[in-house]
Amino acid sequence: MTEYHSDPRRHTGPQCQTMAEVRYEIDRLDRLLVTLIKERQDYMDAAARIKTERDAVRDEARIEDVVAKVLASARKAGLDPSIAEPVWRTMIERCIAYELSRWDALRSPAKRAL
Repeated sequence: MTEYHSDPRRHTGPQCQTMAEVRYEIDRLDRLLVTLIKERQDYMDAAARIKTERDAVRDEARIEDVVAKVLASARKAGLDPSIAEPVWRTMIERCIAYELSRWDALRSPAKRAL
């Protein structure tokens, strides 16, 4: 199980009075995001292992379902969709590329020979 560790939050956005405070909080959040994205990558590894057909890696209906769920969550959280949608679409595309490379690596002739 992934654990999320972070430096303590010192300020909310509205409380920040200096750029040093803003940068501290952004850096803190970036470290948390890296941990979360790594956890997402672990599920791409699992998907590559589980899916039996390479064509199943890209699932357009699933992509649109994920984006719709993200946009609904973004609305509830007050995250501008002009940030949320392109960030997730880019992440999804990079995750698909990663999963394809893992799928291929798991089924490479060298792997099968072992």
